[in-house]
Amino acid sequence: MSAAAATGQATPEWLISDDRIPVPDALAAMEARVAGIRAATAGEAVWLVEHPPSYTAGTSSRPEGLLDARFPTYSAGRGGQWTYHGPGQRTAYVMLDLTRAHGSIPARDVRAFVHGLEEWVIRALDRFNIRGERREGRVGIWVADRVNGTESKIGAIGVRVSRWVTWHGIALNVEPDLSHFGGIVPCGISGHGVTSLHALGIPATMEEADSALMAAWAEVFGG
Repeated sequence: MSAAAATGQATPEWLISDDRIPVPDALAAMEARVAGIRAATAGEAVWLVEHPPSYTAGTSSRPEGLLDARFPTYSAGRGGQWTYHGPGQRTAYVMLDLTRAHGSIPARDVRAFVHGLEEWVIRALDRFNIRGERREGRVGIWVADRVNGTESKIGAIGVRVSRWVTWHGIALNVEPDLSHFGGIVPCGISGHGVTSLHALGIPATMEEADSALMAAWAEVFGG
């Protein structure tokens, strides 16, 4: 995993990749790190990356969810359906050992872990005065336009847990080309749009988004 350490925290190790990492390379790097965590030869990590424009299929994806294969497609092995990754989107890969508790997240509780990822994104968005919300039966973090009665997704979540070690994680739309989402049915949910910090009038940089994620982490996962 080619990355630069972002903080001095012992756990998790924060990593930021400066280059756009192809999806297959990210999957291989995560798999190696997860094996190391399981074998106690590597520490936990949160890896912040951007990808070249790509579509990834989760374990619940269906062929009809891919509307236009204008970008490379990959089987990601995570939960969920089709997701877009690309420049301007911060993907955070979270690799933790769930055999122990993390802050408010109890040990060996996958549901609580996913809830914690949602809360992490919500608290990061709050730092930009954006109210991120959950929706029953719909994966991801949503932003409501109460005037027009509509809502759009700003953050996606997809995880995999292998013998109690987590990988994959969240994707936060900072300034991606939102038209790129048109090639898929994002997370299998039609009838709702996709948005970003910039589309909401928040001209945040990727570095500012990273700072918000790092600051919000301890509030949910501790340390």
